[in-house]
Amino acid sequence: MFDTMGASGSADDINAMEIHHWYTKFMKECPSGQLCLHEFKHVLDLHGLTPEANSYVEQVFHTFDMNKDGFIDFLEFIAAINLVIRGKIDQKLKWYFKLYDADGNGCIDKKELLSIFAAIQAINGQTNMTAEEFTNMIFQKIDVNNDGELTLEEFISGVERDEDLMELITKSFDLSNVIKVIQNGRRHSI
Repeated sequence: MFDTMGASGSADDINAMEIHHWYTKFMKECPSGQLCLHEFKHVLDLHGLTPEANSYVEQVFHTFDMNKDGFIDFLEFIAAINLVIRGKIDQKLKWYFKLYDADGNGCIDKKELLSIFAAIQAINGQTNMTAEEFTNMIFQKIDVNNDGELTLEEFISGVERDEDLMELITKSFDLSNVIKVIQNGRRHSI
């Protein structure tokens, strides 16, 4: 499973030391081994968020909480972080899709995409287009049947077909980047 090929992204692998670091942080914040939403924000040092950023973090929490018990345990936490940092692109796209699909109906509509992009902008701070422009562009490019909703299939095949879009989505929604920004206390945000 672990690749020792060096160049193929092994610098991004979560190694034992990192897992240990996360585990220590996790257990310090959360001796019960179960993170509720409030503690999750605390572990990632998220304070004083805008309402948009806050709803994004809540959506991330619910996406991490795989068994939907209202808590994230350490395995769910590491699985999520590992996916974010090392996951294959179609796994990430599926994950992004789940993240955007706020009401869980299996489709993303413009409102959902708009609110999640606005939230990510609030955390990341760097972007060269508005949330509206971004949303309209995505729908223009990949909403094949023009019904104003994206299914998982439309989303994945649309993004994988379009290199520019792939790069944009990966950059904008790269959670490892978001997590880094969050961990650094948003020193670099504008």
